[in-house]
Amino acid sequence: MTPAEFIDHHPTALVNQLRQLVQFSTVNPPGKNYHEITAWLTRELTKRGLATRRYQIPRGLLRRTLPPAQHDYPRYNVLGRYEVKGANRTLHFNAHYDVVPVSGKWRHENPFSGATEKGWVYGRGTADMKGSIASLLMALTAVRAAGLTPNMNLEVSFTADEETDSELGTGWLVQHARIRPDYAIVMEGGEGRAVCCGHNGTLWLEVEVHGRPAHGSLPHKGINALEKMAALVRSLDDYKRILATRTWKSPNGRCHRPTVNLGGVFHCGEGAKINTVPAHASFTIDRRVLPQEDHAAAEKELRTTLRAAARQIPQCRITINKISENFACFSAPSDPFFKAMAGCVSRVRRQRAQFDVSSGFNDMHFFSHYFKIPTLGYGPGGQDYHAVDERAEIKELLASAKIYAELMTTFAG
Repeated sequence: MTPAEFIDHHPTALVNQLRQLVQFSTVNPPGKNYHEITAWLTRELTKRGLATRRYQIPRGLLRRTLPPAQHDYPRYNVLGRYEVKGANRTLHFNAHYDVVPVSGKWRHENPFSGATEKGWVYGRGTADMKGSIASLLMALTAVRAAGLTPNMNLEVSFTADEETDSELGTGWLVQHARIRPDYAIVMEGGEGRAVCCGHNGTLWLEVEVHGRPAHGSLPHKGINALEKMAALVRSLDDYKRILATRTWKSPNGRCHRPTVNLGGVFHCGEGAKINTVPAHASFTIDRRVLPQEDHAAAEKELRTTLRAAARQIPQCRITINKISENFACFSAPSDPFFKAMAGCVSRVRRQRAQFDVSSGFNDMHFFSHYFKIPTLGYGPGGQDYHAVDERAEIKELLASAKIYAELMTTFAG
């Protein structure tokens, strides 16, 4: 029995694995149930013949890195390795296990039940990205059941905190764990027939607007931070129009433009009350950086634009704080690794694969930049990422498992 045939005969096993993963409510922030899910993942990799270790992030580093509200939530990364006799190259699979918080009314009342309906598995994390973990576990099972040996050494990492900034997840792993990949797959970013060969970067800023408090009946004696913030936000329309003129095409011909999203989070300051002039207001900026842009130059331009706009608004005083950043990456898909993956996708899906660049970001850049190795993104994906009724399609989970298994047993570097 081939790995693909084994996978076709055991769809329920894959679905049950995903349901178990979803039932660990690994919401980040703050980082719940990391201990429980990583203990489970360590056991599952060990069952499949990988020498597996769980790394706990040192408490001192955790406290220096995370806000105080998260200091009681430990961070863990899991690393498994399968040594192939005579192999001198290593293929690394990576996925994150944390998920974003839940809101809204779901089709199935419990967003962490992993309920199934009409060929879909519902639940937070099914699409982003516990479905990928379930597909990889099934691929490892299928290769072993078929009595096959991978063509290369395998490394598998399951990491924390991708939904925030990955600093204590994949960022920590590439610097501190003993990994030595020659090729890497981050199991998201590409899906269907699209293989991801890069992604946009992010620059996240917070802008604080400083006013002066006064009694609500005497607004002329204060400086209204909300009004100044509103004027500042409106003034950034010109900046948005400038960004819209900058284009870049991915290998499949899709046109990408840098974007900016304002006010994903916005606040008033302390002491807010209906009959006071607001003395403080803040909003966030999410600037997406294209692979061909210079990240530092993009940040400098945005900061300069904000300061210039504030100077044009009377009594508008601002402070700009950096929240975090993730760097863009792109590899022209000319390496044999990309061609091998495209071949696996084409054969399993019976349609020609294409290479694309993700508008979102993921952990590809850590492998691409730190190790300077061919890195791609591919997984089962799903619907309504980060939204109500997030779900993954069972046939896509099975297809990804077959693709992973075929790559392990056909690509030799």
